[in-house]
Amino acid sequence: MTLLLTLDDGSVERALAEAVGLARDAAVEEAGAEQVGAHVGVSREDAVSASHLFEANVPGYRGWRWSVTVASAGPDTPVTISEVVLVPGPDALIAPQWVPWERRVRAGDLGVGDILPPDKDDPRLVPAYVQSDDPAVEEVAHEIGLGRVHVLSRYGREEAATRWHRGEFGPRSDMARGAPAHCGNCGFYLPLAGSLRAAFGVCGNEIAPADGNVVHAEYGCGAHSEVEVEVTSSVPVAELVYDDSLLDTEPVGEPKTETGVTPDAETASESAE
Repeated sequence: MTLLLTLDDGSVERALAEAVGLARDAAVEEAGAEQVGAHVGVSREDAVSASHLFEANVPGYRGWRWSVTVASAGPDTPVTISEVVLVPGPDALIAPQWVPWERRVRAGDLGVGDILPPDKDDPRLVPAYVQSDDPAVEEVAHEIGLGRVHVLSRYGREEAATRWHRGEFGPRSDMARGAPAHCGNCGFYLPLAGSLRAAFGVCGNEIAPADGNVVHAEYGCGAHSEVEVEVTSSVPVAELVYDDSLLDTEPVGEPKTETGVTPDAETASESAE
């Protein structure tokens, strides 16, 4: 191969690039003439091989191409067919990158009756028995089965704390930003035990949107135990108010008049006297 690269004057590369007819015949033999379209290009694989691309008119494979690889052993040797394969083009619809099933499972996917065992070496779990520097202590603790078989490791606790902090009931949520106070000083806040106690607890207020969920101490909502609302009348009241019960009132009678005499004439007669 090194000798060929040194002695090649470009004739091998030209022969490979010009072998369009040979490549098409190979594609037609493989798939049939109706499924082989126009020639769309050629790409160099290495010093002795190249791939010719043809549009693929295959039902269900829109945007795919036939790739025919041709090769030559040297300037004085004929060009031969290496392989014919169907490859996706730049606009082809292809399946997403494969993800193992254990990494595809998301929160909420586990249904009634489903079983999802953890990995054997799950970094989130560690043995629950005491881990000390004394092998004898560890052996005894393991034999008598103290506590649970596994508990959360430091990595598992940090991962859970990060997820809860960024979640719906974390300090950055819209509800927390508009709350009058934080959960950390709410009477309905039930702190967790262990190292997560400093930042997380469970909401115990049935009215709150986070009832029964793990909340961050800096989360909050309008159902805080110390929230006070000033209740005032919706009807405007004047500053000066009269109390009718403290006022004495007298009825005003109608003025007495004689027949044929008007009140003005009676008044004038009294003034003359």
